[in-house]
Amino acid sequence: MRAQKRSFVRPQADVNSDINVTPLVDVVLVLLIIFMVLTPLMNKDLAVQLPEQTEAPAPPSRPDEKLWVVGLTPEGKLTLNDEPVDDADYVPRLKGILEARPRGQRHVFFKMADRAGYGRLVAALDGAKAAGAEELGVLTE
Repeated sequence: MRAQKRSFVRPQADVNSDINVTPLVDVVLVLLIIFMVLTPLMNKDLAVQLPEQTEAPAPPSRPDEKLWVVGLTPEGKLTLNDEPVDDADYVPRLKGILEARPRGQRHVFFKMADRAGYGRLVAALDGAKAAGAEELGVLTE
């Protein structure tokens, strides 16, 4: 019997664990070219015409037109032109005041203490709308 010759398959080279940089450089160069082409196109100016600011005097208020201001104290109490108002009396009283005014002049302003609850303000705004207020405003310091 003849001895068989054993042959082993040997790898041709060791495993290459280095990073192949060539595709990375290709991608970076393509991105660089894209950004170089797009950057000058992004610097477009928009023509904006701003209105000229003039000092216009406030329109004169008529002496018979009284501004109604609903206030909220830090304790959450309602006031109507600095006069305390009960929650149950707030909407009917404001409704009587607003119905005496002509349409288009039913404005109510609100001022609120910093510590008053936001929920109370929303309830006061809803009450003013239910009373017939056409415009609601908030006064700031």
